[in-house]
Amino acid sequence: MTTTVPFPRRPPEGSGAWERVRSWYESGLGWPTAPGTPVRLHVGVRFDILDVPAEAGHAALRRRAGGFPVALRGERMQLLVAVGGADELPGLLEWLEWGSLALDLRAVGAGGLLDAPLLARSRAVGPSPSPAGHGASQGAAVWLRPPGTGSEVEASLPTLSALGGGGTAPDLARLVHTLATQCHRLRLSRTTR
Repeated sequence: MTTTVPFPRRPPEGSGAWERVRSWYESGLGWPTAPGTPVRLHVGVRFDILDVPAEAGHAALRRRAGGFPVALRGERMQLLVAVGGADELPGLLEWLEWGSLALDLRAVGAGGLLDAPLLARSRAVGPSPSPAGHGASQGAAVWLRPPGTGSEVEASLPTLSALGGGGTAPDLARLVHTLATQCHRLRLSRTTR
């Protein structure tokens, strides 16, 4: 049984709430934002995104450990990966033998924008990246796994590792394989219903 949860809301326009959100991303994380409201983050500068159906994303996260940032927006999940990960996706899918299937797995890289996910005030460290009472309101993305502050965020992002890697970041190829498997399972389950 699927539980319906209301969509989060955006902060009210003109309340200064967007400037608090922008300040947290720019000052707290060092992530560049696009001008205007709502606050949007430039993708391909500090991170890329893998975008999947939320159901497939949740299943993949249960199978893959890692403390990398993950956001949820409605029925879609955005997993932050190292810069360049979006460019690697088509080749990885081909190499993993998923290239011939239509998967609901998208990548967003350089030049893309991400609506800045909000963070509940109770989870914020320092300046709150969302106004009080707006972390779980209608229309906005929210963090399932929020990023930590500072430049150490990039070190936690899934990346292609040479020679098995030695860092703590999850391996991008394994993450993509897990996501592709879950997207395919979701597609099959929907066709058999």
